[in-house]
Amino acid sequence: MSGMFGCDLTENYLDKMYDDLSKEQMRLLTDMKNTKDADGEIKQQDIQKQLSFLNTLMINTLAQALGLDFKRIQFTPDLMPSDILGSEILDENRHFKFIKGPIFSNIILADEINRTPPKTQAALLEAMQERSVTIAGHNYKLDLPYFVLATQNPIEQEGTYPLPEAQLDRFMFAIKLEYPTFEEEVKVVKQTTSDNKVEIKPLFTAQEIIDFQHLIRRIPVADNVVEYAVTLVSKTRPDNSLSNDFVKNYLDWGAGPRASQNLILAAKAHAAFNGKFSPDIEDVKAVATGILRHRIIKNYKADAEGITEEVIIKKLM
Repeated sequence: MSGMFGCDLTENYLDKMYDDLSKEQMRLLTDMKNTKDADGEIKQQDIQKQLSFLNTLMINTLAQALGLDFKRIQFTPDLMPSDILGSEILDENRHFKFIKGPIFSNIILADEINRTPPKTQAALLEAMQERSVTIAGHNYKLDLPYFVLATQNPIEQEGTYPLPEAQLDRFMFAIKLEYPTFEEEVKVVKQTTSDNKVEIKPLFTAQEIIDFQHLIRRIPVADNVVEYAVTLVSKTRPDNSLSNDFVKNYLDWGAGPRASQNLILAAKAHAAFNGKFSPDIEDVKAVATGILRHRIIKNYKADAEGITEEVIIKKLM
């Protein structure tokens, strides 16, 4: 990759984009930046459906700033795999023609993914993993870079299909969206009820982002940092010799090896955005909560005593 794509250039660009954001918004977008540059996916947990328009606006704005295509898919109980992947039709010449679905884009917002049946969820997750889809025996590659953000609503649980743990594990980050503060909500209302049009100019091209992703992967990591990440993940497993009594009392299941991989990838991106040449243990700690919170399974005792995933992760660190 050309030497022009350095961390300083990226940081200056992003500073211009996020100067006016609140600390909570900055935390959310920092997790999204880390995930994007580490080539991963995000699962967001909405506090309620009314925040969905903020998700769409935020992610659409991010896509425009990155110079990427954006598609939003509203998941419903009757959504079929062909509705998102695409299907073959018979054209005027009586030849089958493949019509691409909304999954063929750079950034996908899978809104309320737990509302759709498992076969449609699996179709999306297969595309995330393979970066391609197979229709009628033909393989179609997805455009790179490819980035999926999925939301699920934790309030209304009737008629939902929760993602199994093995499928949740395919998402790099899980980000919790809370209610905005009073000042933030006032600002949101003012900005979304006026007639002002904001023009977003792209800062990158798709190829530049791919180059950044390759650059992030080439950042060296010290052995002690890798060992710390693996040890942290091992501590989440109740049957592991490294776990403590707190974990054994409150967890039924811990994180797998994919968590260790994502900790290092996210730590590399976090280090690069903070001007470091190599990640350290503090970078691993900075990204640990978002990477581990959806990979550990609490037991009934933790639920009864109000022990959250965040509390457990903090105890481990």
